[in-house]
Amino acid sequence: MTENYLTFQRLFGIKQIDAGDDLGKILLEALMNNKIFLENGDVLVIAQKIISKAEGRMVNLTSVTPSKKAIEIASIVQKRPELCELILQESNEILRTRPGTIIVEHKSGFVCANAGIDHSNVCGKWGNPEDWVLLLPVDANKSAYEIRNYLENATGKNIGVLIIDSFGRAWRLGTIGMTIGLSGIPALVDMRGRPDLYDYKLRVTIVAASDELAAGASLMMGQADEGTPVIHVRGFPYSLCEDSAKKLVREKSNDMFR
Repeated sequence: MTENYLTFQRLFGIKQIDAGDDLGKILLEALMNNKIFLENGDVLVIAQKIISKAEGRMVNLTSVTPSKKAIEIASIVQKRPELCELILQESNEILRTRPGTIIVEHKSGFVCANAGIDHSNVCGKWGNPEDWVLLLPVDANKSAYEIRNYLENATGKNIGVLIIDSFGRAWRLGTIGMTIGLSGIPALVDMRGRPDLYDYKLRVTIVAASDELAAGASLMMGQADEGTPVIHVRGFPYSLCEDSAKKLVREKSNDMFR
């Protein structure tokens, strides 16, 4: 561990993101405008929505032609067939269906509701606003790497980048910020073999360090109209390293909910 404190700071003044925007440049300008100067070990936590918007992942449902399977699922879950078609296209597998919800394994490997497709804080430039939805990034780890690479080259500092989204959880109610992509920070920290306060060696403890950080940053971002999709973090208590969010996915053989 590197620090004995952890600070979260919102980046204010980030514009509404459009397809094709250079997020690395926008974030560098936001850091300067907020008088934040990156140091080695800092982490930027970024809401998925601005990544997806910059990467052109907005879709108007009127442009989608639903398949027969999508129409069948729509009748069960009481959702638009066009939305069900997008969910099918974004998923490896449909795991559960019930009125109002489809639980899937997303193409990234994460299990989530509705393939992470969302309408909140999404509005296209034409047509009915209710027809627009936003898909998850195609490869959030790659997205995180590209932003990190830009900022490290611009500042000469070694940093981490974390991309997060709101997920529900088995066993508990409510959504929480969770990792969908990262670069430069550990997804998991293996504590096995380390002593506790009584010198007992830990046997099973593996910390989802990036998800813990995601939850804290999500609390600062808010979930509605706060308009602060990026959080600067200093004092992350684990060493930065190369890793992948894919390590957070439990193997199917160990997944009791499959």
